Amino acid sequence: MEKASSYEELARTFRWEVPREFNIGWDVCGRHARDRSRFALYYEDDAGQAARYTFWDLQQQANRLSNALAALGVKRGDRVAIILPQRPETGIAHVAIYQMGAVSVPLSILFGPDALQYRLDNAGVKVALVDEQSLPHLLPVRDQCPQLTHVIGVGGARETGVLGWEDLLARAGRHFTPVVTLADDPAMIVYTSGTTGPPKGALIAHRCLIGNLPGFECSHDFYPREGDMFWSPADWAWTGGLMDALLPAWHYGQPILAYRGRFDPEKAYHLMEKYGVRNSFLFPTALKMMMKAVPEPKRRYDLQVRSIMSAGEPVGETVFHWVKEALGVTLNEMFGQTEMNYIVGNCASVWPPRAGSMGRAYPGHRVAVIDEAGNIVPSGEIGEVAVNRTGDPVFFLEYWKNPEATKNKYTGDWCRTGDLARQDEEGYLWYQGRSDDVIKSAGYRIGPAEIENCLVKHPAVANAGVIGKPDADRGTLIKAFIVLTPGYTPSLELEQQIQNHVKGRLAPYEYPKEIEFISELPMTTTGKVQRRVLRLREEEKAKAKAGG
Repeated sequence: MEKASSYEELARTFRWEVPREFNIGWDVCGRHARDRSRFALYYEDDAGQAARYTFWDLQQQANRLSNALAALGVKRGDRVAIILPQRPETGIAHVAIYQMGAVSVPLSILFGPDALQYRLDNAGVKVALVDEQSLPHLLPVRDQCPQLTHVIGVGGARETGVLGWEDLLARAGRHFTPVVTLADDPAMIVYTSGTTGPPKGALIAHRCLIGNLPGFECSHDFYPREGDMFWSPADWAWTGGLMDALLPAWHYGQPILAYRGRFDPEKAYHLMEKYGVRNSFLFPTALKMMMKAVPEPKRRYDLQVRSIMSAGEPVGETVFHWVKEALGVTLNEMFGQTEMNYIVGNCASVWPPRAGSMGRAYPGHRVAVIDEAGNIVPSGEIGEVAVNRTGDPVFFLEYWKNPEATKNKYTGDWCRTGDLARQDEEGYLWYQGRSDDVIKSAGYRIGPAEIENCLVKHPAVANAGVIGKPDADRGTLIKAFIVLTPGYTPSLELEQQIQNHVKGRLAPYEYPKEIEFISELPMTTTGKVQRRVLRLREEEKAKAKAGG
């Protein structure tokens, strides 16, 4: 995509180029491997082990894995689960699965046995790849997944009946001819966390990677540029790590850092300095932790950061301004979801981000704010963010084995996100929360995100989650769950200070009437606060109180 002088020019001149035949495996690795010196991956783990790979190195391993999977009976369209963290074998597995026309099912290593069983069984997974961390979660339910015929262990994953990665690949041939796939053929099933009912598997086509690219380029201010080097702590098992980091970086033949270890803010700075990271996707929780841990990072670290994208939750003004002042980068917020990713955001080099805004529709995507009937609402009014599917390659194919949910996702050609926003006259979207997170109190519709962002501005607040709690007088009152910054202790005085802090910055009806200090917030693997869990916790308390 050519750089333009204005948003309007970029949007007007953009055209999709989606070939009839397209395969992610070939696109992100095979075609680059023809240059045997082209660098692809740095790897480091929390024990200090390190390695580096060219695209040629990765492709050789991917070819062997494709042959090994075929020998185990994996055919075109079969599902293969990847229950691995950021490590070379994870990227190799994705390439191998795609180039043989199979379907990857990326799953988090944090999933417990019940979560794994549901997804493996629902997807009909034939082979699962695990490591020493995920294997203990799989073993208790392996026999309850009748279609799971083989488990492959990576690294230290050793157990009777588990095939060793190294042994399998050593016996497999290093030549493999990729199958021909259409752009519309399925490539992966990614499970969404969902707000109601069991998780849904979004079936993603090969073309969806193409649909992500305009937003990826823009959110990193026209990536790639000479010397660019990418890293993100985002788990490669979810869309944020896979489609916002690993696969698009490799699409452009650019290197990426894989770090296997728990996120730690000071370690993040160390990695960015050591590997010369210039581009990063850092979710809001990570940025908040980095801001609190090292407020003035350039005094301690020699950083070369050129672009930062953030998504998953609104960043808020405090973090936005800190990134600019402390890291010297204008942060580009992005909005998307598994079903249609990278659809709205910012590009500081063309249109100026506005602190607190989600941004504008990225080139190629028609985005609007609609009401329940599917009508576009006037500027300034709150409605649901929706994307028109006509001619846009970013859309998922369907929810796996769930035609009713697929049908309900659309109103005509508008695909509903379930996220509320208002759009200003210039097309900037302002996030108001999930449709089921909106708090109705004393006649007001209140989005929790704005309150959470205000709370984090207080020096004592490391993170916050806000929900509506049933109340006899108001119908609903606002309650905040707060994780304190180290050095602060809960007290009635601090609670009142925080309440006054919000009262002085937002509308009077928006301050939290109740505050509960907790050690940690329930989070999804994508770094989002699980407000639904907080609401359920309150409901259980109310039931127990009524019963007692």
